[in-house]
Amino acid sequence: MNILFVADPLVTFKTYKDTTFAMMRELQKRGHTLAACEPQHLQWQTGHPVTALVRRIELTGATDDWYRVLHQGREALHSFDAVLMRKDPPFDSEFFYATHLLEQAEREGAKVFNSPRALRDHPEKLALMEFAEFAPPTLVTRSPEAIRHFHAEHKDIILKPLDGMGGMGIFRVGPDGMNLGSITETLNQGGAVSVMVQAYLPAIVDGDKRLLLIGGKVAPFVLARIPQGSEIRGNLAAGGKGVAQPLSDTDRAVAETIAPTLAARGLLLVGLDMIGDKVTEINVTSPTCFQEIHQQTGFDVPAMFVDALEAAMA
Repeated sequence: MNILFVADPLVTFKTYKDTTFAMMRELQKRGHTLAACEPQHLQWQTGHPVTALVRRIELTGATDDWYRVLHQGREALHSFDAVLMRKDPPFDSEFFYATHLLEQAEREGAKVFNSPRALRDHPEKLALMEFAEFAPPTLVTRSPEAIRHFHAEHKDIILKPLDGMGGMGIFRVGPDGMNLGSITETLNQGGAVSVMVQAYLPAIVDGDKRLLLIGGKVAPFVLARIPQGSEIRGNLAAGGKGVAQPLSDTDRAVAETIAPTLAARGLLLVGLDMIGDKVTEINVTSPTCFQEIHQQTGFDVPAMFVDALEAAMA
């Protein structure tokens, strides 16, 4: 198969941990050909299909110069066997527009994973509200007054922006309410921006677990991202320690309830985040942790993903 990745610039990849790189490596190992572009390279002109300025690449196996460009040119997205949308958040206006161009490419015959419509319909923080029975008490609002009432009810809370990633902009406010007002002002920018507020989950000390849902199935290992020192965030980008663990019975029960619904909507890959037995986020744009789980447990997550992709194409 000819596979096109729509992703961040290749020069920014940290190949020792990057999930998109792990996908590419497994695909090339199986004989599939690779190409890459960035969302800014997408183009749609009247009377023409959606195209992109594409670089056909080959992985070299080297650590530094890890790819070579074989050819560069503008190509129609529907000419590829599969298009993998792997652009990292934030889900901003340009990401939104890119999903529309990708959806037009689908109408022209392209097969895009994850589905562009599903990407739009499942903003990563808000998507968990559909499965509220598995989530902690949660509030999404622009209202400082509503946030104060939520804090008064739950005493210990977490506040975070809806468009953050990697733990950016996450705050904890304890029972004393210290700095609640200033944190709210910072996050909601005077009522202009919505904020997510959740009851604090003490189980975070055991890690913020990343479960991988691939083709409607649940990978048998999770990556528990454990906060270090006085930090409340387990995100690897915020200094959390990633420890791979077997999927627990509770994790499996929750994930197997959610996975078929999301897979049926065109979400081939989902990163389900859980603290204790509660779902805190449903990540669909560019879920990660393939390499950490593979390296620590030997379970080949990239192979599971490519199996699912090949099955979806078949």
